[in-house]
Amino acid sequence: MAAPVPEPGVWITFEGGDGSGKTTQATLLEQWLRERGRTVVRTREPGGTEVGRLIRDIVLHHRGEVAPRAEALLYAADRAQHLATLVRPALARGEVVVQDRYLDSSVAYQGAGRVLDADQIRDLSLWATEGALPDVTVLLDLEPAAARARLDADDKPFDRLEAEKAEFHERVRAAFLQLAAAEPDRFLVLDASRPAGEIAAAVRARVAALLG
Repeated sequence: MAAPVPEPGVWITFEGGDGSGKTTQATLLEQWLRERGRTVVRTREPGGTEVGRLIRDIVLHHRGEVAPRAEALLYAADRAQHLATLVRPALARGEVVVQDRYLDSSVAYQGAGRVLDADQIRDLSLWATEGALPDVTVLLDLEPAAARARLDADDKPFDRLEAEKAEFHERVRAAFLQLAAAEPDRFLVLDASRPAGEIAAAVRARVAALLG
């Protein structure tokens, strides 16, 4: 008798500016899912694979200049490897993928932040991933000044993107909100200044509906 085909997996991504609380909320969601017996693959971009970790070191920590178009291509290369070798196999096994950042970050950071063509950036990522989009994208929206205060409180060195000026992060935030407005069925937009428990409850409610 043939082995049963697993149910299709569920793919959840977290987006938002640096300091918006993506890691905290992804951790809370992962814990909730595991308590309910789900197999969870927790990952991030860039850096969810061995190749991705090498790319992450370049795009976030390289001390020399990285041209904006080169940066966009590096993120797309990481994304192609990540989807092919980690995300798609996990979804095929019926697992839940909880992911920190996806192509929306490239549109916001390299498109709006670096002032490149947002449509071209999105098309590049869609080509790299054969058109793959998450089941739901949680956007944690926070004013850049509040996000910077959180980052300052962490007392850690800033990476190349975190160190950008306020105007850069304002453009990034506006781009995220535009993306969410254009795809309301995929995005769940939440006020990241709310208590973490309230945010987590809203995320769980949306994911529970996906899990049926």
